[in-house]
Amino acid sequence: MEQNNNNNNNNNNKIRAIITGASGMIGEGVVQNAIESDEVEKILIVGRRESGFKNEKVKEIIHSDLSNLTDIQNEFIGFNSVYFCAGVSSVGLDKETYHKISYDMPMEILKKVELVNNLKSKEDNNFTFIYVTGGGTDSNSWSNWARVKAKTENHIIASNFNKTFAFRPGFIQPNIPGLKNTNKLYKYVAWLYPIGRSISHNGFITLREISQAMVKVSTNGYKSNIINGSDMVKLAHS
Repeated sequence: MEQNNNNNNNNNNKIRAIITGASGMIGEGVVQNAIESDEVEKILIVGRRESGFKNEKVKEIIHSDLSNLTDIQNEFIGFNSVYFCAGVSSVGLDKETYHKISYDMPMEILKKVELVNNLKSKEDNNFTFIYVTGGGTDSNSWSNWARVKAKTENHIIASNFNKTFAFRPGFIQPNIPGLKNTNKLYKYVAWLYPIGRSISHNGFITLREISQAMVKVSTNGYKSNIINGSDMVKLAHS
């Protein structure tokens, strides 16, 4: 499905982003990049624990259950982008819990933003929803996580948000300075990045590239709903 390519260059169309997952590596990097970006006017962090960000652009709401946002839904009025970066590995999780985190939570914030901002169709707004999913997502997969994420992608794409994207990164190099939530595993596998990057832009990207690509698609749209690693590199450097 081809995306709307409206260009939001005036101040009234600056990005006002709701970001989840800021206490994790990807979300933390996305928030930091948004703080630094001139295209981003306001940031609302929604999470279950404090992220530690203190900046004039940033407001933070701590909420215990991201699958039920009724009590805070009015805080979403006026925000025109959602960057859903919260997520968890399926390893060791039962199917019900994984479904709640990977489907119920993103769909809840999507529905609440649609409701309070009166989004009735894709044509009546210029809102953006980005869902960070992963390479290998497939509705026909033998793997439960891949099927759940594919269902989430499909329902987001079918929503009333004008611009909807599923970001499918592979190996991510956490190259934004000052990160506190980098997965400890990266310390041991970082040597793989330059080798992998020389072979494939699709499977090996940087956290800065993901973050910059989010801002680019929010501002300009993109030709595809599915954003793979090579698309993120292209967007980040365009």
